[in-house]
This record gives sequence, structure tokens and C-alpha cells, in this order.
Amino acid sequence: MDIALNLERAERDFVEALTRQERWAQQQVYEEHYGRMMGICMRYAGSRDEALDLLHEAFIKIFQNIARYKAGTSLGAWIRTIVVNTCIDYYRRNTRRRTEDLDSVHTVSTDDPDVLSNLTEREILDAVQQLSPAYRAVFNLYVVEGYSHKEIGEALNITESTSRSNLVKSRLKLQEIFAMRRMEFEMK
Repeated sequence: MDIALNLERAERDFVEALTRQERWAQQQVYEEHYGRMMGICMRYAGSRDEALDLLHEAFIKIFQNIARYKAGTSLGAWIRTIVVNTCIDYYRRNTRRRTEDLDSVHTVSTDDPDVLSNLTEREILDAVQQLSPAYRAVFNLYVVEGYSHKEIGEALNITESTSRSNLVKSRLKLQEIFAMRRMEFEMK
């Protein structure tokens, strides 16, 4: 029981240090969460520089809003939510709205085996970064973050059918990218 109380007190003291904008506490949060949060930003961004910009913007929001963090909940999950929302906000600011009809997508579905199973994480990330911002955002939110098409539509201000369409098209584009890489490899 004493251990739980000490941990709660330590967390509260740490969050209070963050609220007072103490650099040592900010540095600790940054260093502890940098890798995982940079991975999230890399999935949404078109380049490493863009991902770094997103990450830094997210950490600024984290430090500015730390007083809203509810003690006893997971600080890591709270930070992750802010990072994902920062990526969604970036998408909204930098993408033109484009509505596509889901009916036109039914003809482009495929029964080919899953191309992703034989690729490295770096190869997949590189391919995802080649997607258009709209396709990349929907792909990440649906496949990686587990959002529903309804949630994606609300987050990105698009229809559910546009979300579904963009997901299908993003998967097809990824398959195309991987097929091209496989052909290049086989030609060597």
C-alpha cells in the first residue's frame, strides 16, 4: 500500500514540475517518449523533417497543456493522443478536401496475397510515406491506430465512404509500390 501511495505522490510531483515548466522534467518526458512518438509522426509525415516538425509541435502542446493531464491515467497514452491529434490537425491544415465515390473503388479490390508480410519495417514506412497525405492519414488512422471509418471521417472532415475509398486506394498503392520494388530486386 505504501508503494502505491509513493508512486502516486512521485507522479503528482513530476506533473507539478512539468506544470511549473521545469526543464529537467520536460527533458525527461521528451527523452522517454521521443522514439515512440517519432515513429507515430513518421507514419503520418512525408519526410523525416516533416515528422520532426510534427513531433516538436506535439511536445509544445504537451508542455502547454500538462495541467489538463489527469493523475492516475497513463501519461504515455495521454502524450500519444496529443501526438496523433497533432498529426490529424496537420493533415487538415495541409490537405485539400477531396470527395471520392466508394462505388468506383469496388472494381479495384484484389485477391493477391498480403505483400506486407515479407517486408521490413523500414520498407513499409518508406512506402507509407510515398502515399498522398489523404491516403497516408486514413491508412494510419484505420490500420495502425484502429479508428473506425466514422471516427476517421469526423477527425478529417470527410465522409465515411471517402475514408473507405482512401483506405482501399492506399492499400492498392502500397501493393503497387511493393510490386515495383520486388521487380527491381528480381532484375538485379
